[in-house]
Amino acid sequence: MEIDTYDVVVVGGGPAGLQAALTLGRMHHRALVLDSGRYRNDPTGHLHNFLTHDGRPPAELRALARADLATYETVTVRPVEAVSITPQAGGFVVDLADGSHVAASRVLLATGLRDALPDVPGLAGLFGSVVAHCPYCHGHEFAGTHVAILGSGPHVARVAMLVQRIAARITVLTDGGALDEESAALLGREGVTLRPDPVLGVCRSAAGARVSFASGPDEEVGGIFVTTALSQSAPFAEQLGLDLLPSGCVEVDAFGRTSLPGVYAAGDLAHTSAVPMPLASVLSAAAAGLVAATAVDADRVLALLGAVPAAG
Repeated sequence: MEIDTYDVVVVGGGPAGLQAALTLGRMHHRALVLDSGRYRNDPTGHLHNFLTHDGRPPAELRALARADLATYETVTVRPVEAVSITPQAGGFVVDLADGSHVAASRVLLATGLRDALPDVPGLAGLFGSVVAHCPYCHGHEFAGTHVAILGSGPHVARVAMLVQRIAARITVLTDGGALDEESAALLGREGVTLRPDPVLGVCRSAAGARVSFASGPDEEVGGIFVTTALSQSAPFAEQLGLDLLPSGCVEVDAFGRTSLPGVYAAGDLAHTSAVPMPLASVLSAAAAGLVAATAVDADRVLALLGAVPAAG
């Protein structure tokens, strides 16, 4: 069976994977991008906090990036999902959802994460607009409104302090839970309202969202911040036995190298042990893709010079 062979297979067609492919293309690597068509920021209509792209729809950014890649003869983008990656002598074989296979000496994972929302009726339908998880990406859009923070974990006080300058007022919805004493005292000093009633559901309203409770009146809010449970959106970290961090993300060094030689990771599926969690930012994902691609290029040169073991 004849298999198409590349220098690098980039798995994932979001900002990390597309930027990695651009960098690889500029260094004339034969690179293949596998794009499943699913992206973490699908629920949102606009991306923010990215210089010159603030407010741009994510799909538009991806289209512009693919247009850039089209000018590089050594880069190919295929709209097909990778289903498995297997190490072999000298590299890796990647099995694709259409039944075909490709091979490469190196693989760069940019498959991202999956967000699991709190189990509150109506929340999923508003996620990415009125409901958000990142103040840096969506906080400004709630400026001057009543902002709710859903949950009772250690994140609550941190998020409240981040949006304090933005919101007209803040209410923490503990949904039947309880904050730790230190967080409750801090929020009390800062004038943040705590509402412990169990949350029955949320729905869109003229103000943004209406939150209903097991007892007491509804709350009208301009936006709701939640913490999502994160998981890998693809099985490759487990398939390849990559080292993971407590966050559930792939552990990489400062250049995107994983624990398996020849495999690199970029974007929010991976981070270094020096930080507690991935950065949920399109700009940081793209930057990580560039850095990981330069590591691929540098390691290839070092391997040719005999300075590092060959991949695979």
